[in-house]
Amino acid sequence: MTEPRFLQIHTLSQYTGVLLNRDDTGQAKRLPYGGVSRTRISSQCLKRHWRVADDRHALDRIDGAEAAFRSRELVTKKVVEPLRGRFPDEVLKVLEPEIQQAVYGEKGTTRQNRQTLLFGSLEIAWLAREAERMAGEAGGKPDAAKKAVAAWRKTFHHNIRAMRNAATLPAGLTAALFGRMVTSDFDANIAAAVHVAHAFTVHREEAESDYFTAVDDLSDDASGADTIQETELTSGLFYGYVVVDLPGLLKNLGADADMATAADMAGSVLHNLVYLIAEVSPGAKLGSTAPYGRASLMLLESGDRQPRTLAEAYRTACAPDAQVAADAMARYLYLLDDAYGTGEERHVMTLVPVDIPRAEHGTLADLATWAKTLPGAFR
Repeated sequence: MTEPRFLQIHTLSQYTGVLLNRDDTGQAKRLPYGGVSRTRISSQCLKRHWRVADDRHALDRIDGAEAAFRSRELVTKKVVEPLRGRFPDEVLKVLEPEIQQAVYGEKGTTRQNRQTLLFGSLEIAWLAREAERMAGEAGGKPDAAKKAVAAWRKTFHHNIRAMRNAATLPAGLTAALFGRMVTSDFDANIAAAVHVAHAFTVHREEAESDYFTAVDDLSDDASGADTIQETELTSGLFYGYVVVDLPGLLKNLGADADMATAADMAGSVLHNLVYLIAEVSPGAKLGSTAPYGRASLMLLESGDRQPRTLAEAYRTACAPDAQVAADAMARYLYLLDDAYGTGEERHVMTLVPVDIPRAEHGTLADLATWAKTLPGAFR
């Protein structure tokens, strides 16, 4: 089996009467494409729902997965607050701003100036141990705390780098998959192994303004309408596209130290990710729209050439129909194969009959099981 460099995941997913992803005005996000406006779901929205899904295929259920937290309050909530009541406040007031600056940069003493960072549980545990050590060494004296933390700041980057190098997933599984940027510490940056495109409707946007009221059960007003509001609802068939850089994923999972273990974890990640992409819905307004759906089509491709989106199949907006969209995808793939002949291996799960060139048809379980085998080629 040759080493596949990339796994590409294409989906067609339908939602009706929903508001999946809102912009700063509370309206549905949009994207102009092919001369018409489409409804859009941002990659950040998609990734978050896959990351935090409470699901039997949740990423945090994978053996060896380490948790991670994305926040401006990492030091406050996870490092300093557990020490309150155990050490004098005067000592913690000295330590906290120095640790904030070490993690978030020189302007990190104020919340609004901090970057929303992703830190793994191992990194946070290390910071917490260091803070506890310095607080203990201070012996209740603020001046001693100043000396301890000043010495710590001088070696911070070297020591946290050594800790990260010694751990398989110091920044957690989330960072290994979706990457991390830390502006205050270049060495902490992690290149994303999973690349997620913004999903968009294959057709012109379908939206309406939804006028609604809230009724006051105890009001004497005969109309009963206490609150009058307006929101937007959309319907759409979305094309989604995800690429997994397999060597990059293995590297982020510790392949340099132990390829066999990294390949096992990567297989579990791909298996669960296939399920999450097909079954976990993004969505706001859960209580009033029930925005739950599953992919009408999922196509998996593996190969050793640069990936390519199939979005061009929908540059000319098509009918909002899964059959029409699936046929358009198939036609475009035939054109790509004739022109480039890159020979990707394909597996497809579909609710509509479609002839995807050189694709083996199967269930979602079949696709997930096949994806799980791909990292084994690197052993």
